Amino acid sequence: MRRAKISIIGAGNVGATAAHWAASKELGDIVLVDIPAVEGMPQGKALDLYESSPIEGFDSRIIGATSYEPTANSDVVIVTAGVARKPGMSRDDLININTGIVKTVAENVARHSPNAVMIVVSNPLDAMVYVAWKASGFPTKRVIGQAGVLDTARFRSFLALEVGCSVEDVQALLLGGHGDDMVPLARYTFAGGIPITQLVKKERLDEIIKRARNGGKEIVDLLKTGSAYYAPAAATVQMAEAIIRDKKRILPCAAYCDKEYGIGGYFVGVPVVLGTDGVERIIEVELDAEERKMFQSSVDHVKELVKTVKV
Repeated sequence: MRRAKISIIGAGNVGATAAHWAASKELGDIVLVDIPAVEGMPQGKALDLYESSPIEGFDSRIIGATSYEPTANSDVVIVTAGVARKPGMSRDDLININTGIVKTVAENVARHSPNAVMIVVSNPLDAMVYVAWKASGFPTKRVIGQAGVLDTARFRSFLALEVGCSVEDVQALLLGGHGDDMVPLARYTFAGGIPITQLVKKERLDEIIKRARNGGKEIVDLLKTGSAYYAPAAATVQMAEAIIRDKKRILPCAAYCDKEYGIGGYFVGVPVVLGTDGVERIIEVELDAEERKMFQSSVDHVKELVKTVKV
């Protein structure tokens, strides 16, 4: 049986940690790619990770590269490339810079791995997944943004701490954009099958929702010189695993919605079924008036963000 092939574009903290999680799960062979200006860095990280395989007992071949040729015929391509927002940099500056980077990446992915499923992690996520789709020419089902899995994980973590239970017993659903724009659905959130509203008072639940929305900022403020990478990488690899192993997982992802939810042709966070073909189905959940209002506000912000993109 042929091993799956995973290429990760961007060998920074998120990309390298995604390689680590993917290797530990033995999802397939891994190619870690970065720009020629950092020659030696992706190769060094890949070699270091590969040398841990006899200890951890995983059979994944891992190589680093500064060109796209070694990524040829990948099954899944994870895109983490892009710059972080720096002091004094406007949102539009960040979008313009990362649009150029993600556009180049997506074009190369399409050239070397025309049948791959592409998972976009680069920020601002809701705009960059749109750029990757446009630049690659891939069908929408094979371009997915990672945001909802991460936001849900943060929400579930904080709820487990509050309830005093295992994180495995907390299930939650979020819609909409990443971070500040996420729409938590308390009615669809449970701990051990018990509605979370029966276990956590509304005032406290609102505080937890706020903390989940600001989860990335909280870590940036603590680290001071960096941003989150363990959880973002783990979230991305959970999506990759669902695709590679055709698990049909229901996960919240930035997926292309047209008639679904009446969105009209944008990538927005919704629950989807992930399998070999990428997004195999978008699940439309019933929303009450308040949930619909919050979701529409999030969708409107995504549309504003995409309007600034010049592909």
